[in-house]
Amino acid sequence: MNSFVKLIVVTFMLLLANNMVCEAQLSATFYARTCPKAVSIIRNSISRAISRERRMAASLIRLHFHDCFVQGCDASILLDETPTIQSEKTAFPNLNSARGYEVIEAAKREVERACPGVVSCADILTLAARDASVAVSGPSWNVRLGRRDSTTASRTQANTDLPSPFATLDSLVSAFANKGLNAKDMVALSGAHTIGQSQCFLFRGRIYSNATDIDAGFARTRKRGCPQTGGDTNLAALDLVTPNSFDNNYFRNLVQRKGLLQSDQILMNAPTTSRTVLDYSRNPRLFASDFGSAMIKMSEIQPLLGQNGIIRKVCSAIN
Repeated sequence: MNSFVKLIVVTFMLLLANNMVCEAQLSATFYARTCPKAVSIIRNSISRAISRERRMAASLIRLHFHDCFVQGCDASILLDETPTIQSEKTAFPNLNSARGYEVIEAAKREVERACPGVVSCADILTLAARDASVAVSGPSWNVRLGRRDSTTASRTQANTDLPSPFATLDSLVSAFANKGLNAKDMVALSGAHTIGQSQCFLFRGRIYSNATDIDAGFARTRKRGCPQTGGDTNLAALDLVTPNSFDNNYFRNLVQRKGLLQSDQILMNAPTTSRTVLDYSRNPRLFASDFGSAMIKMSEIQPLLGQNGIIRKVCSAIN
């Protein structure tokens, strides 16, 4: 092969490789030609679900978070148990806790009717989190699409990588850093606790601790629905003041020592995070902007692209 032919071959291979890289990128217009109505179909489906149960907004945002922190944003959390799959649904942080699976499946069915085998469950879940925020007056953000679905799940990683509500601040910062998210991202994402509910057994220790980092009146109020023994699954709003609206009241609560979970109140324990909490408590627009930016970063953790992964026909099972 002479030098000229070699040059042509090398140039062709470089162009081909570059084209493959470009095709395997997330893009806001990924489905523009293959399923142009996908985004609106999903938005309408999610909106209907939240109009039926407003709490579902918090559940969908949390479901997306719990997906992305395990194997990346690949819809692995949606897979059911099989002889070869240890479902993440049965991991401790998700068992009898994670919700919204049926909402994602319903959106998937609608999209499949319009464009069979085109839109991934991972992208549907990512869009659902954004649409859930908007449905409860929260921020919106640009979602880049093109994720593909995993063929595996990891219960083990779900048990180790999802942050605990009892975690120390250092371990929380480390858990987020391991996913490419900094302390500011962590505080912003924690603001999702401005909506949603928690089970009694997750905050009982805090409200009965008589610690200096909890307002006494707040603790008394919370004890009414969470006895020292029994009632483990009793639910309490994470934000008592505006429990169904996505706002910055979560951060005002922390400043007043009224965070329900220890992992929330602990954000006030160090200058690196407490300064951000104070900023967000005073500036709702700043929080909304930073929350959207952090959600974009989180939604792009290790996505499966190009020929990696599959497009599931049903989100709970491998094709």
